[in-house]
Parts: sequence; C-alpha cells; structure tokens
Amino acid sequence: MKIHIKNGHLVDPANGIDAKQDVFIAAGKIVGIGKAPADFTATKTIDANGLVVAPGFVDLSARLREPGYEHKATLESEMQAAVQGGVTSLVCPPDTDPVLDEPGLVEMLKHRAKNLNQAHVYPLGALTTGLKGEALTEMAELTDAGCIGFAQADQPILDTTVLLRAMQYAKTFDYTVWLRPQDPHLGRNGVAHSGPVASRLGLSGVPVMAETVALHTILELVRVTGTRVHLCRMSTAAGLELVRAAKKEGLPITCDVGAHHVHMTEMDIGFFDANARLTPPLRSQRDRDAIRAALLDGTVDAICSDHTPVDDDEKLLPFGEASPGATGLELLLSLALKWGDECGEPKQGLSRAIAKITSDAARIVGLPSGQLAVGAVADICLFDPSVRWTVAAPVLASQGKHTPFLGYELAGQVKMTMVAGHIAFQR
Repeated sequence: MKIHIKNGHLVDPANGIDAKQDVFIAAGKIVGIGKAPADFTATKTIDANGLVVAPGFVDLSARLREPGYEHKATLESEMQAAVQGGVTSLVCPPDTDPVLDEPGLVEMLKHRAKNLNQAHVYPLGALTTGLKGEALTEMAELTDAGCIGFAQADQPILDTTVLLRAMQYAKTFDYTVWLRPQDPHLGRNGVAHSGPVASRLGLSGVPVMAETVALHTILELVRVTGTRVHLCRMSTAAGLELVRAAKKEGLPITCDVGAHHVHMTEMDIGFFDANARLTPPLRSQRDRDAIRAALLDGTVDAICSDHTPVDDDEKLLPFGEASPGATGLELLLSLALKWGDECGEPKQGLSRAIAKITSDAARIVGLPSGQLAVGAVADICLFDPSVRWTVAAPVLASQGKHTPFLGYELAGQVKMTMVAGHIAFQR
C-alpha cells in the first residue's frame, strides 16, 4: 500500500525537522519527505491537518507479563495498549515466569509478538540464570534469539564478583548491560522514600543512599571493564549528580527515568494510595526537580513508561502490602508532553519531549527507529497535542488499570499509529 500523509506538522528531532511537511510511504518504508518520488501514486491519503506527525515512540521498559503472569496482563492487551499509546517499539525486562534466560523462551515471545502485527518487541535477556545472581546466562545464544541487552530487572546480584564477570563477558561481545542501581540491603523491604512523609505514614523507607551506593559500585566496574551500561529508572538528585560526573568523565553510560517520577513526588502517596506504590519509590520534590533538570541538560537520555500492569487483587491492599507498579504505555506521550510544556522553553518543548521518547531512546538500544528519514521503516504516530483527556480505567486498553494519574486531565491524544506502514491503531 502506498500512503500519503498530508497537511501534518512533522516533528522529527533526529533529523531536525519541525515544520509542516507531507510524508510518503510505500512497502512499509518512508520513500519521501516533503516531496513525493517521481513514480508515486497514493492508494490511501491521510489528512493530518491539526495533527503532529512524529516517529513511533520507543519505550525502554514495558512489562508485557507473558509468559507466566497472564492474570495481570496478556500480550494481546498490552500490545494493544502500546499502539493505542503511539508506542511502536518497546523493550521488555526479563522478569517473566519462567525468566527469559533460555533462547527458546525469547524466540517464543518474539514469535507471539510478531504474529500480533503490532509494536516491535525487543526483549532483554536475563544477566544471570533465573535472575538468581549466581551463574551467568549464555548471552551469545540469547542475543542470537533476539535479545538486545541483558538485565536483572529488580533482582539484585549480591556477589559483586559475579557482576564483574558478567560485565567483563558483556564487554567481550559488546553487549549492553541494563542495571537499576539499588543496594539490596539498604532499604530492604522499604516501600516509600525515606523522609518525613514515610515517617508520618509509618511506612518503611528506601533511602537515597540505596541508589548512590549501588551506583558507585556500578560506575567503578564500568571504569575497570569499559562495559556499556544503561542505568534504569534513576530517581534521586544525588544519583543524577554521579551520572552527570561519570558522563563528563567519558564513561560509556546512558540512563532513563520513569514517566511517573518526572511529575510526582512522595506527597502523591496521599492517604496510602496504593496506585502510587512504585519501584523505585516516588522521591522528594528536590529529586523530582533534579530529574526534570537532568532531562533538560541531557544527563538523562530518555523517558520510559515503566509500564508494569498489576491486577486488582494485588493493588487493593494496604499500601505496604500492595504490589508495586503502574500502567504507563498509554500515558507516555501525554506525560512527556507535559514535561516539554513545563521545561521553560515553549518553542522547543514539543521537539524536546518527542526526542526523549523517540530518537534518544532508540539510540540507547541501537535501533534505526525513532526517526522519519527516507528509507526508514514507517513507524509513525499521529497525535493531537491540543486534545485533553481524563485518565480513567475504561479508556485504558491495558489489562492493568492502576496508575497514580487516575482522574488527571492530560493533553495529547494519539489518533493513529502505524507500524511498518500498517495502520495498527486508529481512533
């Protein structure tokens, strides 16, 4: 099918485009920007008047819950949520059941996702067998099966020697290790940010140093090994200062933040709202402000949804007993735009926000997506930045209906999502 998208406001940070231009698609790829190829005759024309035409979004953390946790979500529901949120490429952590530590499991997940003909799925393989932090997985075989990096999800490696060996092995084959810095002992069983709010509510805390102590260890290992490391879900001002210094030093690191942490603080726990029970926990306003500033100066490379669907039985519990996690795929665009609007540079806000969920995120994974260049795969999102919508369970396609943003009115609504030139979602 040959598609002509006309009258849209094209925003492509990777190629410096922020203007009204047409897009021409054939055989699942972009064949023209601004001007049609000589022999092009459209079989379908889409009028994008009043809409922003952007690259499909790249989400660096979306738990699809399959295999093993189908009671929380299914691949069908979460892939639908992805395209409804404009996400065309997503990275899924390895903490499924069974864990993604065998090539056959990775191939099965990739095959199931491909058959749904929706978003592209890029699994992270387990760094250690069963995520137990003891024996290394067969990283080469997992890479051949389709893994784009290796992670422990939220499971710690207690033996630093094992982490050192894993990073040395990864460096040998130029694999990326994805780590969330949190010391396994400091703040053990903590459910909220250590501070006055947690104390008043009687909740066990996770101190800032749980992140910084782990980060010091990771950065020292990076200095020794030279391994490329992506730091997942940074949450503290002190941690971001360490990342900023490490980047200036030239260490091969990147990092992301969860969309929830860009806007919310420990105060949003309110009266024990289990929807605000997240990992890492919502931090102080100072930490939140530091995250926003770090996004602006490039210390933080990307915003991810940290999509973690949780079922009702695990959320309708006292705060300290509720399972951490929130749905986020369908909120990623709106929350990124909200940051862009509030970052103090209105003329650049839209482009900056789109970059953090497209080209900047794609660069971390090493994907050619996240841009609208001639010859690129036609992964495209059309959205109306002026439409305001209220976050409510019935409008979410995800099986997980829990988010601390329930009841909030947000701007930015996806009207159409294309994956490889195929219209995967249309409102």
